Amino acid sequence: MEANNLKILFFDIGGVILSNGWGHESREEAAKKFGLDYDEVNGLHNFIFNVYEIGGVTLDEYLDTVIFNHPRDFTREDFKEFVYRQSIELPTLKWLKEWKKDCGFRIISVNNEGKELNDYRVKKFKLHEFFDAFVSSCEVGLRKPDPAIWKLAMGIAQAQPNQCVYFDDRIMFVNAAKNLGIRAYLHTDLESTKKILEQLKEENNMS
Repeated sequence: MEANNLKILFFDIGGVILSNGWGHESREEAAKKFGLDYDEVNGLHNFIFNVYEIGGVTLDEYLDTVIFNHPRDFTREDFKEFVYRQSIELPTLKWLKEWKKDCGFRIISVNNEGKELNDYRVKKFKLHEFFDAFVSSCEVGLRKPDPAIWKLAMGIAQAQPNQCVYFDDRIMFVNAAKNLGIRAYLHTDLESTKKILEQLKEENNMS
């Protein structure tokens, strides 16, 4: 029975506790604000963003490829400031920080994020108050849906799949975690996730 005791909650960040760091809505907004050709920007973004997320290039190198590949009438600093401003806190985070205080679980992020954005978001939104550790794609050189990122997270946590629960707002990533034997839930809104977490806490207290 001991092996089945829940130990670890894994959470995605973008779309669950914060807005996406640099999602397509933000890129569309940037195209309007800075007078960019969205299709051109998006095509280049799709080529290199995965490389940025696994730490292969810096944010400046990403921007060199996608935005500053020819002269612009705005500065790099203005554009970067716009990128950072796209990150906003979702209502889930405040509730989770309170809930964590007596939940009895260790909580680890499993998230795809480029380094500069990841560092900014952790610091700006005080994510250390919720997460005990971060398994971020930029730091580990792996990104979801590669099964290796969850395996690494379980290794760091010293937990078996049946001792872990995972929350993500993308069904592809939920299914990838389930394929490894992790209990995984699609996060759609705070209320439904609250119910699941309260139930997990109850189960944990009874075991």
